[in-house]
Amino acid sequence: MPDSRVTPQESRLDASLGTTQGHLGTRFLNRLAPGGPAWVCKLNLNLRYQQGVRTNVRSSSLTDGHTLSKEPLSHALKLSSPVKVKDAQLNSPVGTVFAGGIVTGIYTTSSPEACRYIAHDCRANIIVVDTQKQLEKILKIWKNLPHLKAVVIFQEPPPTKMANVYTMEEFMDLGNEVTEEALDTIINAQQPNQCCVLVYTSGTTGNPKGVMLSQDNITWTAHYGSQAGDIQPAEVQQEVVVSYLPLSHIAAQIYDLWTGIQWGAQVCFAETDALKGSLVNTLREVEPTSHMGVPRVWEKIMERIQEVAAQSGFIRRKMLLWAMSVTLEQNLTCPSSDLKPFTTRLADYLVLAKVRQALGFAKCQKNFYGGAPMTAETQHFFLGLNIRLYAGYGLSETSGPHFMSSPYNYRLYSSGKVVPGCRVKLVNEDAEGIGEICLWGRTIFMGYLNMEDKTCEAIDADGWLHTGDSGHLDADGFLYITGRLKELIITAGGENVPPVPIEEAVKTELPIISNAVLIGDQRKFLSMLLTLKCTLDPDTSDPTDNLTEQAVEFCQRVGSKAATVSEVVGKKDEAVYQAIEEGIQRVNMNAAARPYHIQKWAVLERDFSISGGELGPTMKLKRLTVLEKYKDIIDSFYQEQKK
Repeated sequence: MPDSRVTPQESRLDASLGTTQGHLGTRFLNRLAPGGPAWVCKLNLNLRYQQGVRTNVRSSSLTDGHTLSKEPLSHALKLSSPVKVKDAQLNSPVGTVFAGGIVTGIYTTSSPEACRYIAHDCRANIIVVDTQKQLEKILKIWKNLPHLKAVVIFQEPPPTKMANVYTMEEFMDLGNEVTEEALDTIINAQQPNQCCVLVYTSGTTGNPKGVMLSQDNITWTAHYGSQAGDIQPAEVQQEVVVSYLPLSHIAAQIYDLWTGIQWGAQVCFAETDALKGSLVNTLREVEPTSHMGVPRVWEKIMERIQEVAAQSGFIRRKMLLWAMSVTLEQNLTCPSSDLKPFTTRLADYLVLAKVRQALGFAKCQKNFYGGAPMTAETQHFFLGLNIRLYAGYGLSETSGPHFMSSPYNYRLYSSGKVVPGCRVKLVNEDAEGIGEICLWGRTIFMGYLNMEDKTCEAIDADGWLHTGDSGHLDADGFLYITGRLKELIITAGGENVPPVPIEEAVKTELPIISNAVLIGDQRKFLSMLLTLKCTLDPDTSDPTDNLTEQAVEFCQRVGSKAATVSEVVGKKDEAVYQAIEEGIQRVNMNAAARPYHIQKWAVLERDFSISGGELGPTMKLKRLTVLEKYKDIIDSFYQEQKK
């Protein structure tokens, strides 16, 4: 298979950010950005306007909305089906790509400085926002963005008339004079190896990097990656999905947007407060056939079910526990068997089918997750509900999925098998067969924008992407991720300790724990920072002081009356602290050797959050931030050792 990547030298943009696809030359573009082609992150198009291809610009978007178009991406892609939506004004990068532009996105939770970094790095000419709140961020940093020509606001009008700030209607009117012939010329000039999408990494280990994805990256992955996940074309089965994750993230973009266009999926856009509680209402209304979420979303669903169960009557609670117990046992012992025992079928009919219906999963045949590790506890919980969670593995640099699980390609705890047409190899394997995961194929990105050195570090001379992730392959080709090489803890004694398995073991052993972070790089022993499970503020999604029902239940079980985090941590609740110590000792007993033992730990006063800086926009743990923010607590572990 030929490597479709363009070398960083070939794909580099010139000093004025001229398009790699050539001069666009329309009156629409010249009116808006007379100095040359405009650079666009995520261009938002009103769905009522059916000529999205007229957006002959490149732009950037900071919106709470999602992306949608009824236009075809190319002649090779099928039209998507009509889209269910409730009074939403939708936006689309598809028109920008059609017009020869490049799209990217900025998270709505990003600070003005984070917005400035991305907009400056990609030299955005046009930024599209949805609300005045997001507009204010751009107005604060505009003076530091020399390439920015215009801002478009589409959900609310600007508070006052401002120069170079357009409403969506005004923006669309700029393209009315462009002829169909001019647009056809632009479309026909596009090539498979040209960049059309920029996805910025989450920046958990430094500044975000702009991942350049080509037309071929997107169309090939949308076709074969989704096919590996058993997504069906509309003529076989009408797939229905709910879009609710930020489209700035590659997983949501591939799954919600490009795959939807590829197979004619019906894409239903959730409310902007989906992750604050309204998602379940949307799922019930839509009843998707396929659903994708990052592990934290699935964990929140699990915790909500547990809370409801804890508040239910004795009979209902016992019925649910019985049904989940027999179903989990069946799914663990005979995972591939279609012949279910009578008790399992009875449990599903009487109890579990109703639970799935209440969640909106009555018709859902495929439930996916990716983006971060998922605990065994969470996977077992959903297996108990007769919901298999199918893992995918990939990066922004692989256009999303490079490995996929599906109903026909599943093994518990694995990330599935390599997508047909792609390749994988492990380098520097140890005695247990664990090595760095290297990937090759038409999913592999073109390079990092403005970072040729980083591109050369990531992709070797033979076109293999070195992911920085460690894992092993079983005899049947299923991939198991063991951690990040950069996160590997090397103790002062020279022991290599992957933190994730130990952290997951602690969370499994202690259901009161929300986050666990293992410490010990260049230290004499391992220590750990812990946070407790608490409810979230419905308006801000920030952690509150109130423990979740599951956490309160844990406290009661060990003899504590605590109902808040401050009661546990502020008073160092003896019963809870003793239970945590005993749980950690049980984890230590199962450790491979003494250097893997957790010797000291502390419970923090507040759970991790995006606003607190410990989590990235996609809920990934930012380890370096945690180490810096809680440096004094960490140092105290080892200072006491010296005394």
